[in-house]
Amino acid sequence: MLVSLHIENVAVIKSVDIDFSQGFTVLTGETGAGKSIIIDSVNLLLGAKADKELIRRGADGLMVSGLFSALSDDVLKGLSEIGVFADEEGNIFIQRSVGRDGRSSVKINGRTVSLSVIKEVTPLLVSIHGQSDTRELSEPVRHLELLDVYAGCGELREKYLALYSELVEIRKRIAEAKEREAEGERLKEILEYQIKDIESVAPKPSEEDDLIEKKLKLKNREKIARHADFVFKALKGSEKGSVSYLLDRSISALMQISDVVPEFAEYAEKLRDFLYETDSIAEDVYAVMDDETDPTESLNKIESRLDKLSKLKRKYGATLEAVIEFCDKAKRELEELNNSENLIKTLAESESRLYKEASDVALELHEKRASSAKMLESRVCEILEFLDMPKVVFFVSVKTEYKNGELVLDRYGADRVEFFISANKGADAQPIGKIASGGELARIMLALKCVLADKDGTLTVVFDEIDAGVSGKTARKIGIKMLSLARDMQIFCVTHSAQIASLADSHYLIKKSDVGEETETSVRLLDDDGRIDELSRILGGINITDAQRAAAVDMLKEKSVYAVK
Repeated sequence: MLVSLHIENVAVIKSVDIDFSQGFTVLTGETGAGKSIIIDSVNLLLGAKADKELIRRGADGLMVSGLFSALSDDVLKGLSEIGVFADEEGNIFIQRSVGRDGRSSVKINGRTVSLSVIKEVTPLLVSIHGQSDTRELSEPVRHLELLDVYAGCGELREKYLALYSELVEIRKRIAEAKEREAEGERLKEILEYQIKDIESVAPKPSEEDDLIEKKLKLKNREKIARHADFVFKALKGSEKGSVSYLLDRSISALMQISDVVPEFAEYAEKLRDFLYETDSIAEDVYAVMDDETDPTESLNKIESRLDKLSKLKRKYGATLEAVIEFCDKAKRELEELNNSENLIKTLAESESRLYKEASDVALELHEKRASSAKMLESRVCEILEFLDMPKVVFFVSVKTEYKNGELVLDRYGADRVEFFISANKGADAQPIGKIASGGELARIMLALKCVLADKDGTLTVVFDEIDAGVSGKTARKIGIKMLSLARDMQIFCVTHSAQIASLADSHYLIKKSDVGEETETSVRLLDDDGRIDELSRILGGINITDAQRAAAVDMLKEKSVYAVK
């Protein structure tokens, strides 16, 4: 659940800290006091688009943070699968900052994460339902997702999606193979030419560097020979003045007196090692100097080879490795073309097998959805009847689509799911998004949330003025349902309804006031007297009467009838 919320420099909020508890919490206040800013702040925390206009005037940036605790094992498991882990006490702390330059940063338990990660994390922690969210009920895809949550189709959908993804890939490969086959001979001629062009040169991965090195040596041959000649003569080529000669004489001299000075024998052996090394270097230098190859002819060969390699790179890749890879790929494509009939046949067999497997799982999904749809209809209608929609008919359409005798599959399966309602007796059921009013949509969303309460695993739910368009007894019943939901989860509701607000376990007042030259919004947890004052304000007109205060007291007393003991 959401334990605490810190909001800093968001619109008219300078700095607010709010501590929350389990149960049913309401937020009320005058229109424009800043209730929507609280929800905007929570949405920012959940990864919503950051609008610079939300930053308080005069501030360099805004910051919102929230602490979530008492997380279920399922939520912790879901978080770990995303790569997010709770701290030692099982808490998740999320912080988001937005600067005037538009830059946004998000941290979870002190570690910076991307917005894409936070958008995966937050649905496990908080579910927000406002009037805009109820409009999502007009989208049939959303209907299918809600039905699947109720039916517990998660594992079956994952199994189906894996098969369907393979099926899509196979069909893509078949289409490509058929397209290549259609181009046939023309493609073969092109590939054969490209392969022959590359293989006639037969490039090797590191060849170019070796050739450039040899070219450099040949261009500097005279210089190399001159210096090599000097080195050879200095080391070995001179009869009496070379290093080898002097080392040899020194070794002999040391050995002549080694019987008198024993350690000189050791020095002689060391000098002998130097002599061997000196002779080896001299021979290697002589080999370079003794190269009688015509440098002009060798340079021409190297230049010619480099030119051929350069042409290949211009045609087939930036490096010789890329050219060789291009050639290998061309060979594979040519082989596929030469065996396209067999390839298409093999792919078609795989496609047929995968389609059968995917169809079988899709039909399993259909059966599960269809049977669960009936139970969902019954439970939603029962709740909607309590919410003063007694004549409502709620119907879940689950239809499979066939074409040429075969199931039509998409990433969700073979079903087209859509919610229908008839709000009035005798009226035909119509798609929910076409005929439901705002108030009806709000109640349907609440009913669905009640039905799915133990299914979707969400521990914190926010209802943002979804009671709009209803009042009186109906609003009271909406509040009763939210209070009931709060048995198993943390429920927040931003409301203008005294009938709902009086049922809350905790009641916060959002108030805007002038502080010096600025306007600031504050948030205050109300005690019993504060709640009576606020409920009286909501019930009343310009002047609050004793009757309105008495009504507020009665509403609060009545809560005990519905409260969970």
